[in-house]
Amino acid sequence: MDKIITEENFKAINFSESSIEYNEFEHCTFINCNFQNCDLSNLKFIDCDFEDCNLSSAKTKNTSFQTVNFKGCKILGVHFDECNAFGLTVNFDSCQLNHSIFYQLQLMKSKFIHSKLIEVDFSDSDLREVSFQNSDLSGAVFENCDLQKSDFRNTLNYSINPEINKLKNAKFSNDGIGGLLDKYQIKIEY
Repeated sequence: MDKIITEENFKAINFSESSIEYNEFEHCTFINCNFQNCDLSNLKFIDCDFEDCNLSSAKTKNTSFQTVNFKGCKILGVHFDECNAFGLTVNFDSCQLNHSIFYQLQLMKSKFIHSKLIEVDFSDSDLREVSFQNSDLSGAVFENCDLQKSDFRNTLNYSINPEINKLKNAKFSNDGIGGLLDKYQIKIEY
């Protein structure tokens, strides 16, 4: 039987040390909570906000994130590719997502702004109209991605091969254009 909680605020709770009593959260806010190494498998988060939380290494097998916003969160090494793909809608602002995996996901119109996405895997993902503005994409993998109309303005350290990704109408800043030419090993001087 589903245990659902709605419109609740959770502050400074260490879920790593206590069991999670509910399996569905709707319109809930989590502030300064610790989910590090937690098993979030099969849980549903619908229209929820996470602020200044730690979700590093959380297990997300069949987890539902439907219209979920993360702000100022530490989310290292999370396998979003194992989440329930139905209705998956996530946005990140000022988050650390290093070593996380978004393989083969439909993330159209998502936001990854002001965030660190070091060595994140986006392979085979639909990233149309996604905003990566002001983020650091050092070592991020973009292979066979649909990046049409995505926004890379003021984004740092990306390397995207235009021959194996769809880039029609994507936006780039002049100072970052070299990230599209890395494969050719040419030097661009500004």
